[in-house]
Amino acid sequence: MRLALCLMASLLCASPALGQPRGPMSVPPGRAASEQIPALREVGIDQKLDGAIPLDAAFTDETGRDVTVGRYFGTRPVILALVYYECPMLCIQTLNGLVGSLEALAFTPGREFEVLIVSIDPGETPAIAADRKKTFLRRYGRTGVEGSVHFLTGREASIKQLADAVGFRYAYDREIDQYAHPAAITVLTSDARISKYLFGIDFAPRDLRLALVEAAGGRIGTAMDQVLLFCYHYDPETGKYGFVIMNVVRLAGALTVVVLGGSIFFALRRERRQRRPPVPAATDTR
Repeated sequence: MRLALCLMASLLCASPALGQPRGPMSVPPGRAASEQIPALREVGIDQKLDGAIPLDAAFTDETGRDVTVGRYFGTRPVILALVYYECPMLCIQTLNGLVGSLEALAFTPGREFEVLIVSIDPGETPAIAADRKKTFLRRYGRTGVEGSVHFLTGREASIKQLADAVGFRYAYDREIDQYAHPAAITVLTSDARISKYLFGIDFAPRDLRLALVEAAGGRIGTAMDQVLLFCYHYDPETGKYGFVIMNVVRLAGALTVVVLGGSIFFALRRERRQRRPPVPAATDTR
């Protein structure tokens, strides 16, 4: 029995080693590990804050209707996501991250903002866009927002025109029939100017809310949002809002002055009342 147990232990300990290389792994001759894949050199975000996007760029919405980008501007800020609907990985994560952030917001499409999803693949059709919109809305789960969530497709010239205006650089890889592209969403003002970029596939609800409040010029949100905007500052390099300790110190100092001033005012007022002589009671002489 002891011999059998020893043999079994030896096999268990040795089995992981069978899948490991006996010596250090070596990279075959070719490109250096630090060398970037050529297609990825063309991929990235060139931030064009306050830049305008082309309102006359022509697309087709999920119903097959011809539209221009300008149709979605003029009243509310717009969240723009450039993706492609048959992307096997990154675009799905980007859209899921956007939905997750929207779920946490009290803001509602059609009331405080619009959502505009545009495919960078000219080969995709309105039918595919309609299917992706259904999935997006089913995940979002908020009723009455269908008319303010838009999924567009278009020709290559229009896609390129919009992507260039936003600074969204992507590349098509023919070998794998896929697009290499960055992961980001863009928040635009109601007059179609670029306000903020949020990077990655997970967008903090606080960052998205503050970006919308700023893009709307303070016309949406609460007084607390304005306080948060004073305490948090947008960093273009990270695409996030960071805590600004000096602004918090200034705000705390201002509040301290207000509280002390109010306390002194009410104390002096109470003291003056106490110093006033009492008013004699009126008597009836009839």
